[in-house]
Amino acid sequence: MKLVIRVKLLPTPQQASALQATMRACNEAANHASRHAFTTGIKRNRELRALIYLQIKHRWNLGAQAAQHVIKKTCDAYASLAGNLKAGNLGHPGSKRHTRATGKAITFRPDAAQPYDDRILSWRPKQRTVPIWTVQGRVKDLPYTGQEDQLQLLAQRRQGESDLLHQNGRWYVLATIDLPEPPQNPAPQGFIGVDLGIENIATTSTGRRHSGRHANRTRENDRRLQRDLAKKNTRSAKRRAKRHAGKQARRTRDINHKISKHIVAEAQRTGRGIALEDLSGIRERARLKKPQRVTINSWAFGQLGSFIAYKARRAGVPAVHVTPAYTSQECSQCHHIDKRNRPHQAVFACRSCGFVEHADLNASHVIGQRGWWVWVCGAESQVPVLKLVA
Repeated sequence: MKLVIRVKLLPTPQQASALQATMRACNEAANHASRHAFTTGIKRNRELRALIYLQIKHRWNLGAQAAQHVIKKTCDAYASLAGNLKAGNLGHPGSKRHTRATGKAITFRPDAAQPYDDRILSWRPKQRTVPIWTVQGRVKDLPYTGQEDQLQLLAQRRQGESDLLHQNGRWYVLATIDLPEPPQNPAPQGFIGVDLGIENIATTSTGRRHSGRHANRTRENDRRLQRDLAKKNTRSAKRRAKRHAGKQARRTRDINHKISKHIVAEAQRTGRGIALEDLSGIRERARLKKPQRVTINSWAFGQLGSFIAYKARRAGVPAVHVTPAYTSQECSQCHHIDKRNRPHQAVFACRSCGFVEHADLNASHVIGQRGWWVWVCGAESQVPVLKLVA
């Protein structure tokens, strides 16, 4: 099982300047490689490297490994674009999104992440330092920090390349670790259904509701503050907006971690699995009014689902995804489906058998029952690679 750990670097001003110059040079070189690939149509790593490797290496004063990683990063970006086009994620040919994506070369931001391998970035877990290559020479004894348990995993299980990342004025290194998977529970005693929503972020079939009232209120206050600061457009307003940038995303990530940890711990303690709705593409399928679109697009439901899935996998808890169709309209007792079964947002009243329950709790029961049938049919959960934030 592969996970990504993010550790924070603590450079001096001189070291930070060298890292900044390196990121700028690597991404300028990547933009040059991207324009060359777009113009010539050569987007495979080996062929593109044969054409522009020496030019990139000498023009931007890059080391041999750094130049190769720049070209590989460019080719990987075009491969990812081709995959999204093939999957239809950027619309059909001729649409505005499709034309915008294919009509120009891919560009890289000046602070876009740059991959490193063990030849140009090494780890010293005992000293908590990383010697790293830069365009100004090798920077030695660059300290890093993070959560103790994650740093221990990093020292024992690190594999493959690492990525240098500059975000909000801070420097990070993203490293991949490979963890052995515990044996999965082969005979779960039922499934805990998890219904995701706005008023209640997550409702489980065991009766636990994780309210989103406080989070929604805080999110609305943040949006109001951003609007007010944008209207002022003064230096102090810009400084304050910069300080608040990313605050809501960090708060959301923290809440999602806590909710997923509680759900997985409960499933592990009771010997049950976890059933989640497959909400991929829900934003494209749902027809909502403008205020509702702002609300539903504000919460990271996909992030919460991935947190639950990967934590369940680490704990050996089975996790399956079920179709979300009519989960809010189906009765968990007689399975009668009717739009009128839900007269209000929080009330479920079956028109067939008269069963009455909180709407989110009833939906979680339906999801749990569907999860059991998916498990019986032999479905497996698909767990993405996830970033652990130190």
